[in-house]
Amino acid sequence: MKLRLVVLGKTNKKELQDLIADYEGRIRHYIPFETVVIPDIKKSRNSSPEEVRNLEGKAILDGVKSSDIVFLFDEKGKTYSSRGFAGLLQKQMNAGHKQLVLVVGGAYGFSKEVYDRAQGKISLSEMTFSHQMVRLFIVEQVYRACTILKGEPYHHD
Repeated sequence: MKLRLVVLGKTNKKELQDLIADYEGRIRHYIPFETVVIPDIKKSRNSSPEEVRNLEGKAILDGVKSSDIVFLFDEKGKTYSSRGFAGLLQKQMNAGHKQLVLVVGGAYGFSKEVYDRAQGKISLSEMTFSHQMVRLFIVEQVYRACTILKGEPYHHD
């Protein structure tokens, strides 16, 4: 199974870029992995949150294949422990899916079409984090999940 992380907009902090790149490289030792950055949507001053969600949603769905399994990072999603998240990844691998797509939405969340397309929602926390920080948290957790599944000593209970 391939794993793709889809995010909206660039990470502009060099320190975060370096940390994210480090974990992406680590993940690739275990599973084919890529991050796809969708450029920020050009919006006018008068764009409503719904219009922004719809434009971002179209951009997200344009990159998703019909065979892909899609999970959204969403505040209303299910929370997982690190072992639980590893179990979710293992379940998807065992199901024989070609590609799992994890999506981080924009500031206004996801369009109805994106929610309808997704097979699940994951919440990192009830707290709100910047979209740039969330990327680091996700790649670290994916790496942690890979080490858990391989029985390696990175994760401690």
